[in-house]
Amino acid sequence: MESVKVIDYMERHPVKLTPDTPLSSAVEMLLSKGQAGAPVVDAESHLLGFISEQDCLAKLLESSYHCDLTAKVEDVMRTDVLSTTPDDSVLSLAEMMLGQKPKIYPVVESGRVVGIIDRSRVLQAIGTHLKVCFRHAV
Repeated sequence: MESVKVIDYMERHPVKLTPDTPLSSAVEMLLSKGQAGAPVVDAESHLLGFISEQDCLAKLLESSYHCDLTAKVEDVMRTDVLSTTPDDSVLSLAEMMLGQKPKIYPVVESGRVVGIIDRSRVLQAIGTHLKVCFRHAV
């Protein structure tokens, strides 16, 4: 299972946001892509932070009381971001995801975001590996 790498299961074309993206636009992009969160990057795709549905929900709820949504991604993004690399093992990443860890990890190579991987893709990788194991065990 150590040979199953993040690069084989990551989303290579995720939504990437910039700090100055209006929060309303960020939410629309996440919903249209069906993505539960997105890396926040600079012009060269260097990782600056991460924004999740939960981060957006809190600000949108607050804004709904005032009918005013002027927030930007930088107002709600987290800067303490856990990430992975394309060459990391999916098994190691699965172990990191246990507990209250993030559900989505930016995939970073040479300091730049090259994709994302979420729990569903990690489960898919493990499930595929288990099918191969059982096929060989018969």
